[in-house]
Amino acid sequence: MKVCLYLEMYHAFGGRLYKNIGTGLLSSYRNQKEVLSRSGIEFVEAWDPSCDILQINTPWLNSLRLIRKARRLGMPVAIWSHVTAEDAREVFWPNRFLYPLIKRYLKYAYGLADIVFCPSEYTRSLLIGYGLRPEKLVAVSNGVDVHVFKRDDGKRESARNEFRLKGMVIGTVGLAIPRKGIDTFLALARAFPEHTFVWFGKIYSSLLAQPLPKDLPSNVIFTGYVKDIVAAFNALDIYVFPSREENQGMTNVEAAAVGVPMLLRDLPAYRGYFTDESDSLMAKAEEEFAPKLARLLNNKEEREALAARAKERVIREQSLEACGERMRGLYEMLRSPKK
Repeated sequence: MKVCLYLEMYHAFGGRLYKNIGTGLLSSYRNQKEVLSRSGIEFVEAWDPSCDILQINTPWLNSLRLIRKARRLGMPVAIWSHVTAEDAREVFWPNRFLYPLIKRYLKYAYGLADIVFCPSEYTRSLLIGYGLRPEKLVAVSNGVDVHVFKRDDGKRESARNEFRLKGMVIGTVGLAIPRKGIDTFLALARAFPEHTFVWFGKIYSSLLAQPLPKDLPSNVIFTGYVKDIVAAFNALDIYVFPSREENQGMTNVEAAAVGVPMLLRDLPAYRGYFTDESDSLMAKAEEEFAPKLARLLNNKEEREALAARAKERVIREQSLEACGERMRGLYEMLRSPKK
């Protein structure tokens, strides 16, 4: 079996378009390559007509051209639905106005696939709402490399020294955009001024996205893009992710693999991946964040128990080994002659 794995513009201009971004899309793409390698499945990252399957990430214009080529050869097509109109709407300024067009385009593009890999049942439900056929939509995790995302005291010390972090540190990892819950994060920092809050992640120009507030609390650090996010996770004592819209929430999975106790906003995308009061704490309303964070700050045993259960669950259900078994079955199904 040979898979053409394609992420549009990934190699263009020496990879500059994807440099210093640090998104879940890139994590997913790297995971796909690792899953294929560990499964003994040959793959290429450019169009190759000898492939058995074309697997598309971000189905933009050149991807559509490759899909047409694959169709002419009878090659089955899989597309990852990393993007929905709902999450794209709150990334850059123009997207708010382009929401109907984005939704319409994604319905068309995803509709070209023989199978659409959805990062969660929530994403699958959104695409069904777009009018896509349920039988071609399959929920499957992006996975996490638990051999990379793990506790590392050396990385912890290095990151804490680099950013001058001391004591109990609360933080998150992700793009610094409003959709990720910056307002909630800052409110928590103001409520707990005795602790340091750090946000690891790229900050976009104000020409593209809403800028950070000018009156940041003195106990808050926004680092901008960091190359080593494993070190970033290790630097944290409590991981807070107040995002308002996700398709899976890759950084949650990565934080759990490292063993950091998590406080999440209760989103439908997390159903089946994490459970409130079992392997994480989830805030169903804005006013629940502060008291739940206080619980974690004041109870070391609970922090350790939640982190241990989340890590065990991620290793069992979302490791690349576990996801690889599922993906191999889906690839075999794609290659099977249609009846």
